[in-house]
Amino acid sequence: MPTPFTVNGRTYNPPARPVVGICLDGSADEYLDAAIARGRMPNLARISLTGHRGFARGAMPSFTNVNNSSIVTGVPPAIHGIGGNFFFDTSSGQEVMMNSASFLRADTLFPAAQKSGRKVAVITAKEKLRDIFAHRLIATGGIAFSSEKAGLAQPESHGIGGVEALAGPTPAIYSGDASLYVLRAGVALLRRGIADFLYLSTTDFMQHKFAPEAPESVAFYAGIDDAIGQLLDLGAVVGITADHGMNAKQNPDGSPKVIYLESALEDQFGPGFRVILPITDPYVVHHGALGSFAQVHLPSQPREGVTPHSVVRWLMTLSGVSEALERDTAARLMELPPDRMGDLVVCSARDVVLGRTPAYHDLKVLEGGLRSHGGRYEEMVPFVFSHPLRPQYARRAVADVRNFDLFDFCCNGTTAA
Repeated sequence: MPTPFTVNGRTYNPPARPVVGICLDGSADEYLDAAIARGRMPNLARISLTGHRGFARGAMPSFTNVNNSSIVTGVPPAIHGIGGNFFFDTSSGQEVMMNSASFLRADTLFPAAQKSGRKVAVITAKEKLRDIFAHRLIATGGIAFSSEKAGLAQPESHGIGGVEALAGPTPAIYSGDASLYVLRAGVALLRRGIADFLYLSTTDFMQHKFAPEAPESVAFYAGIDDAIGQLLDLGAVVGITADHGMNAKQNPDGSPKVIYLESALEDQFGPGFRVILPITDPYVVHHGALGSFAQVHLPSQPREGVTPHSVVRWLMTLSGVSEALERDTAARLMELPPDRMGDLVVCSARDVVLGRTPAYHDLKVLEGGLRSHGGRYEEMVPFVFSHPLRPQYARRAVADVRNFDLFDFCCNGTTAA
């Protein structure tokens, strides 16, 4: 019989059948609509009618590390501690990548699920997330690997070896296949009885590169749908969400529509500002480190006319800035960890990104225009379940449901036995 487990104040009662939570990185709802309208996602179209399809609000900023960490812990960034892909550590004076479990302040669901008797596997496209997902899992007998480094997985470090024999050769990370590999590997583990409680997290290379209606996007989502169908055929309860949406951020000529925030601030107020772009990660071909969210550190030495209030007031006069908040307000409204924030938070409009200085960004890596994320306009994401929701959860699903409620709904919220 299934055994409940409790993590971060939530109790999970998984059904006896397999449970699969999927994070389709960068999947604004428009991508699903475009593929369904062209008849390329019949499985998703079916469960949208027989199960549940709606929306959830993601964590802010709408970035990968932030939201995946929220989904796997079931709590917002203020609790789990990861408020971006990147932050400025004022104690050390270093700009630090938050792609390690050492930054987590809350446990993931997975070790507890493994100890409860489930066979847990977490598969990510990007290697940068594996350490977070694998936190304390391998020691309990679970599995964690990435498609990016599939060929390097070993039983001692990943809980499994021979992944390429299971799912095929390691794909290129800058490809749609990096995501489809995650889903194929999950199907293979489930089919062979190696795992029955899975988290599958893809990458957003395709969404950064192609609009929803592009033939390449539609074909990609057809591949996702095929894997969903196989998971359903294997009897799984499937829950699907995204870490963030995606929007075009460019001028009519296709060039990135950028506010170089650090340059603008220093032109107005003088030197000493530091702008941190929490979208920054090792995958610059995706976005060129340009997103719609920034943390601003004011000059360390007090200066007349430079206060959080005065800078916020000026920022809100800039065309393309949609939100500028002082740290305490932003931490409260966005549920962020204050000690890993700047003095100010800035968000930009739907079609605008924030940069540091023109010299900081290599725009040559961006081919075919810029599509990116990070702000409020990428905060709402799909929320789909293969089975009907229980009445209490159906009511929650039309209220302020969060993408990090995914496993709560998978385990407690459907009518699947």
